Amino acid sequence: MLPFQLISSDIAKQKELHQIYMSEQGILYQGDCLQLLSALPDESVDLIFADPPFNLGKDYGEGINDQMELDKYLDWSQQWLSQCIRVIKPGGSLFVFNLPKWCVEYGAYLNRRGMCFRHWVACRMPKAFPRGKKMSPAHYGLLYYTKGEPAVFNKVYTPIQVCRHCSGEIRDYGGHRKSLNEKGINLMDVWDMPEDVWENTPEADPTEVLWTLAEEMWTDIPPVRHHRHKKRIPNELAPIMLERIIAMASNPGQIVVDPFGGSGTTFYAAEKLHRYWIGSEIGDTEAAVDRLTDLTNGIVEEWESARGRKKLKQPKTTTSQLSIL
Repeated sequence: MLPFQLISSDIAKQKELHQIYMSEQGILYQGDCLQLLSALPDESVDLIFADPPFNLGKDYGEGINDQMELDKYLDWSQQWLSQCIRVIKPGGSLFVFNLPKWCVEYGAYLNRRGMCFRHWVACRMPKAFPRGKKMSPAHYGLLYYTKGEPAVFNKVYTPIQVCRHCSGEIRDYGGHRKSLNEKGINLMDVWDMPEDVWENTPEADPTEVLWTLAEEMWTDIPPVRHHRHKKRIPNELAPIMLERIIAMASNPGQIVVDPFGGSGTTFYAAEKLHRYWIGSEIGDTEAAVDRLTDLTNGIVEEWESARGRKKLKQPKTTTSQLSIL
């Protein structure tokens, strides 16, 4: 069944879902996440990615409350999680991105509902900041659950990470370096983030101490903060994150759902990887439509080019070098 067949026009109208964008592979509605999820048939989708508001009081537009009382936020979260469980096919996957504070609650609920825990992926924050009597938060959580044993799990490889100063390999492979796949290293379940990625930052400090990366790290998934690539005021996710998730947990021709569409990163990645998709966004959909329109017009956000190019320092020419010239 194709995305366009999952929700009839009559049901969309009844649920107050307004069609905003349609391509050959997907459809975007403007509407509440619960309206979208409740309109989908039982066990009809292969993969759901959810990046809900973090309840931090951020401005997502008029009429959107991002500062609920604790009990109300958790009750609302359980409502959309319950709908996700209902619409995922047996063997399908659910990824939920949020702060560890909420991931703990989500995981407990999903465990009680019989979902199968796969991983807690840690995505390191690019900047630390003081928190009084608390430790400085260092990562976002990405929960990965399946409805029973996964029907799809594709191995995804990442490049072997090297030091940006000396180009030597950062991680110790315990004597097994020659046994690694030529494609790179198998994906790990913590994503680290270089502090200068996707941000306007000064040149690297040559005196910086480089630490060996901990095991089980995904090394390059930041929130998008670089002004050249940011599509909206609230934080958004780097396209490579969704490309990686979709490549790992689905196959071409399967259906991906994102009930919190945001800037359209999930839909963009699904289009690139030839998956069908369906999604909703309660707020402004302009950023998502712009991103999808760009893709249709051949404007592709490759990860390396999307970092924002760093200015390379030109070596100083000495007097002796000038005399040689």
